[in-house]
Amino acid sequence: IFNSVGKPLILKHFSIDKLINLYNKYNDIKLKKTSQKRRHSLNNTKKKSIKGSLPTRGSLPIELKGNTNEITIKYLENELITRGIGKKEFGLLLKSKKITKLIIPYSVTSIGESAFEYCSLKSVIIPNSVTTIGNDAFSSCSSLEKIEIPDSVTTIGNSVFSYCSSLESVIMHNSVTSITNFTFFHCSSLEKIEIPNSVTTICEGAFSSCNSLKEIEIPDSLISIGENAFSSCSSLEEIEIPNSVTTIDEGAFFNCSSLKSVIIPDSVTSIDDSTFRGCSSLEEIEMPNSVTSIGESAFYECSSLKSVIITDSVTSIGEKAFYKCSSLQSVIIPNSLTTIDDSAFENCSSLKYVIIPNSVTSIG
Repeated sequence: IFNSVGKPLILKHFSIDKLINLYNKYNDIKLKKTSQKRRHSLNNTKKKSIKGSLPTRGSLPIELKGNTNEITIKYLENELITRGIGKKEFGLLLKSKKITKLIIPYSVTSIGESAFEYCSLKSVIIPNSVTTIGNDAFSSCSSLEKIEIPDSVTTIGNSVFSYCSSLESVIMHNSVTSITNFTFFHCSSLEKIEIPNSVTTICEGAFSSCNSLKEIEIPDSLISIGENAFSSCSSLEEIEIPNSVTTIDEGAFFNCSSLKSVIIPDSVTSIDDSTFRGCSSLEEIEMPNSVTSIGESAFYECSSLKSVIITDSVTSIGEKAFYKCSSLQSVIIPNSLTTIDDSAFENCSSLKYVIIPNSVTSIG
């Protein structure tokens, strides 16, 4: 707490009530006790500068410095009890629409669930002391433009940056091993991202609806691409999947309407359901010899697809696998194939011929 000439007052041994009285005596911005939980808020005033102390129950006092557009949070070290940021402790920040920049101090080791959800932050600096970022921590921060995740962070929760519609720049380091469920869901301004070499899994919906994403670099460390991981990335034109990937889950590239080419490595054994469904710009696809099955609706409404080479390893083609592939002119079916399910090539209006081998025992 500072007096009227900016001189700090000693806080030691003061009760919360006395801290509030002292603060109110020397400052125009008032603190008040709001409940038995000892949460306090700053009243609205016309004064732009903020200097003071905000006591919080179960954690520690917080020092606020700066002005209404930039805030630094500092834990007072002689009363340090917890080392995390959670949504309950930071209700003041969640409600404030004027704070645009946040600097988190080195005393913080974790950022809790929904800690800054719906905030108006444009930038935030996360220190190397932070190891964990909880679910939805920055979700719906629609003004957040850039973020760097320090190399100390090993755990990132689900939907951490979902609906951050202004997010353009993301820097991640090699400490991250997984892009978790819906991490960047609907980050509609994100155009490019480089995934670090430490990442082995891109989980469900991780980049879904990033409709400005044009370029993504996938490392050789990656093993699996989750369900709908890149679905509705409508600006994504090409992607190279490394040989390390063994699993591409259902709908991984669903509705990537600008995707023209994709390289599937020999390590992949199946094209799952709806993997490329709605990829209306996809012109050609070559499957490696490792693929044994083509799932239901795998290439549904790939309206630009002209030719398909199905390798000798494939034994089944799922229901509606090539449904409404209106530009498809030829299909070569190998001797390994035994099953063609219902409507596999229905409404392929340009299809001129299909050679069905003797190995096929069932046509839906």
